[in-house]
Order: sequence, then structure tokens, then C-alpha cells
Amino acid sequence: MKRREFLKNAMILSAAASCWRPVSVQAEAVTAWKTKLQKALICGYPTEDILSQWKRHSFDGAEATDWACGPEKAEEARKVAEKLGMRIHSVLYGWANVNNPDSFEKDIENVTLALNTTKGYGADALLLVPCRTGGKMPKPREFKIDFDPETLMVSKVVDGDNAPYKEYIEAQNVATKATIEMMKRLIPVAEKTGVVIALENVWNNLWVTPDFYAALVKYFKNPWVKAYFDIGNHVKYAKPEEYLYALNKEIVKLHVKDFKLDMNHPDMGGFGGFVEIRSGSVNWPSVRKAIDDIGYSGYMTIEGGSDPIAKKSADLDLIIAGK
Repeated sequence: MKRREFLKNAMILSAAASCWRPVSVQAEAVTAWKTKLQKALICGYPTEDILSQWKRHSFDGAEATDWACGPEKAEEARKVAEKLGMRIHSVLYGWANVNNPDSFEKDIENVTLALNTTKGYGADALLLVPCRTGGKMPKPREFKIDFDPETLMVSKVVDGDNAPYKEYIEAQNVATKATIEMMKRLIPVAEKTGVVIALENVWNNLWVTPDFYAALVKYFKNPWVKAYFDIGNHVKYAKPEEYLYALNKEIVKLHVKDFKLDMNHPDMGGFGGFVEIRSGSVNWPSVRKAIDDIGYSGYMTIEGGSDPIAKKSADLDLIIAGK
């Protein structure tokens, strides 16, 4: 081969080599997510020791469960987080059994304190589970709820005969009425504190289907009432993606958990239980796409699990990457 031809061919091969990348790398490059997700964990009261450890493992923030410490103590934690370049982004209040008349006023008082404490932390949302109930209910995937979108009152929970679930239907309607009354009292407090009340549905046996959960949140037509969606809590009822699309812009925060479906498990109505993230039945790439489709940018907070913090961080990185 003449020297000129050799140099020409060498240049062509070099150019081709510079453009070639393995298929897996090319696929990663094509996936450009529009939304930006941040990593967080849950603790009681966020101390400097806790937050420093989480910072070393590339977490961006924390969710506090100590809602009773008061706004002044919460502000101390906020300053610590800010010093570390982190944020206490939300507070977990949890259950409020306002469908119990004996505890209604006390729950209003406690949630009011929690909203003020959340403001002290510098967080923008308070996770609240309004009610819970029990009784004879359909199996998780048997639910076919018929409700009035104007009042949220339920008339049926399954196709066919609903007589076996009469007491449950009545209890659900009582809980919904109590929740509406509670929110009338709390929305002005949320507006004053600048803290969103983020309603979560967490095995409280209420508003279990995607459309009903979304209808509850949208009912209030208020920017201070949104949804805190837990990706793992709903797997036994329907795919998490269905909830993500139903709730859509109403979602203000996301919890990260996983759940293993086991259709042969007798104690869970045909379902299994909670497992470490990325080891259950959640289709995380599909969930990540749904998150991107609805335009959610914000915190993904791991709840529970016994994996070491380094493993949790690595698994959450994979989830955020869509894997």
C-alpha cells in the first residue's frame, strides 16, 4: 500500500473508532431525563452527626419525624443542615385518626404544631395520613370503587354484591367526611406557615385506588394540599406507575420503598411483603419514566430497609438513572 493510501485509510479508521461506543454506553447517553431528583433518608431529629454521615454518602437531604420538638428547636437543625449544604426538606407526621371524634380536636392541635415545626426546619411539606379504618374489605386487586367525584362518597367497592362490605363503605365515608372537615381547619394554617399538607395513603384502607386517591387530593382545589406518594405502599393494589399518572402534578414528594408480590402468600390476601429497594416487584425503569413524564423534580426519600447506607445510596442512584 502506498504511503498516501495508508494515511488516508488510517484517518478513516480513526474517525470511525472515535464515533463507536458500546451499545450499553450509547443507551445511557440517549436517556436524558428532563427531571432532576435528589436523595434523602428519614431520621428522628436531624443532628450534625447524622447529616454529616449522610452527606458523605451523597445524600442531599433529610426527612424528620420529630414534629413535636417545636419551631425553635427545628430551626437549630435547619442551620446545621444548611452549614453542611443539605436540606431538611419534609417532616413526617403520619397517622391522624380524625375519624375518631374523641381525638379530633387533639389531632388538629398536634398537626398545627407539626406545621409550625416544619416551617422551623425550613421544610416545605408535612406528610399526613388523615385516617385509617378496618373491617371486612375486598382483597387488594378486587377493589372497583364507585364514588361521587363531587362529594367523594362511596357507593360500591367491588363489582357485584357489596352487602358484605356495607360497614366498610360506611366507615370509609365517615373517614372522608372527617378528613374534609379537618382540612378546612388546617388549610389556613398551612397557608400561614407556607407548608404544604402532603396527604399519604399508607395501608390505611382508604382511597386505595389510583383514581380515588387522586380525587381526594384534587377535591380541595388548593395549592396547600398535595400528595405524598409512596412508591412501594401501593404495589398490592395496582402498579405504582398508575398512581403516578393519576396523581401527576399533585405529587409534591416521593417515598422510595419496594414490595414483593407473592400470589401464593395466604396472610396478605395473595400478596407478599416489603423488601429492600430494587429487590421487589416495582419496575423501577418504568417508574422513572413515569416520574419524568409527569414532570416531577424533587426529593426521593428512602423509607425503611436494613441495607447499609452505602448500598442504599448506590441503589437509589441506579433508580434515579432509570435502572
